[in-house]
Amino acid sequence: MKKIVVLGGGESGFGAAFLAKSQGLEVFLSDKGEILENYKQLLIDNGIEFEEGKHSEEKILSADWIIKSPGIPKKAEIIAKIKAKNIRLSSEIEFAAAFTDAKIIAITGSNGKTTTTSLIYHILKDAKLNVGLGGNIGTSFAKQVASEKFDYYVLEVSSFQLDDVQNFRPYISLLLNLSPDHLDQYNYNYEEYALAKFKIAENQENDNYFIYNKDDEMSQKLLEQLDLKVNKIAFSLKEKLSEGGFIENGTINVNFKDTFSMKIEDLSLVGNHNIANSLAASIASKILNISNENIRNSLMTFQAVEHRLENLPEINGVTFINDSKATNVNAAYYALESMTKPTIWIVGGTDKGNDYTEVEDLVKRKVKAIVCLGIDNQKIIDFFKDKKELIYSTSSMEEAVKVSKSLAKFGDAVLLSPCCASFDLFKNYEDRGNQFKQQVLKNHN
Repeated sequence: MKKIVVLGGGESGFGAAFLAKSQGLEVFLSDKGEILENYKQLLIDNGIEFEEGKHSEEKILSADWIIKSPGIPKKAEIIAKIKAKNIRLSSEIEFAAAFTDAKIIAITGSNGKTTTTSLIYHILKDAKLNVGLGGNIGTSFAKQVASEKFDYYVLEVSSFQLDDVQNFRPYISLLLNLSPDHLDQYNYNYEEYALAKFKIAENQENDNYFIYNKDDEMSQKLLEQLDLKVNKIAFSLKEKLSEGGFIENGTINVNFKDTFSMKIEDLSLVGNHNIANSLAASIASKILNISNENIRNSLMTFQAVEHRLENLPEINGVTFINDSKATNVNAAYYALESMTKPTIWIVGGTDKGNDYTEVEDLVKRKVKAIVCLGIDNQKIIDFFKDKKELIYSTSSMEEAVKVSKSLAKFGDAVLLSPCCASFDLFKNYEDRGNQFKQQVLKNHN
């Protein structure tokens, strides 16, 4: 019997262990940190052997197949030892995909993954398909494979999950866009990171589909170099395409199988990046033979994702926007681009090798004050000090919101779009966003 070892005891780790157990495989879970109480209880209830606070190397290295949680750095010592012994190392999505015949729609990209994944799921659900939502979002994919009988899975997939796939072959894959992100994990090499994203399509065959962004330079460059067998379908905001998705005269258009079009003003999501996300989702829906009426209705009724350009109640004529999920410069670019009011911008956190020149022009045009929020704000201050007069340094959400409120006048906007990871002051981007909402609404009922 195959011996499975799962590294990491969070959502994906527990899910993988649960699936292995349900398949009658021998399974052991190891977490170098502490396992959260709810996952620990689930492991106990399901009779899954585990350890926390250490990695027992001998036990781990005797495995036939090791499943690694995406949060474990690829440069971790235990990973080097696993690779040296040539043990198969996979992500949870690779492992779970081996145990289901369901059609998988997998979405990756530097930005817009969560929104587009949620949007496609919303369209499929509205069309009454039997569909699950997973990957980087919601319930673990592996857990669902073990306990549900879905015909379709819509999965948000990160580069970290794709690093550890061997045979993963989605029916439809989407690569929304590429911009330098997580470069600290990719030897500060943009192309290496971009190639990790392309792993979503490398096992696809000519009965599968790959949806990509024709306006994205790095995607275009790598498509020319890679020998992909999959059917490629593009979307573009810049040019009219004979096949794929494009915009023309204020409408989004998809030419695939037949035609679909819809006025941009009827989309529930705003901003150019969301027009691109809506085009990509529409193409995927046409591939799955969903009716135009269903697609149109779903694109009109979709609610934006929490922590992604989320509007809070207006206070004294000031708009507050929670974009805590913007953990890289490109995501903040989209947020700043969509701003129509003078903006107080809250930015900062754990820097992943950011280059702020991408947003420099938008900051000059749209931002009236910068409020840095982090343990170390020096890099941001140094970059913008000659470009913006009003820059403030804060080290707690309470302080950042207080300063922002004091700067904001009637008709202004306060935007939390941090450009950075949250781990210096917060548990994760959700915690950061929730604290922002709490502080904004404090003393205001």
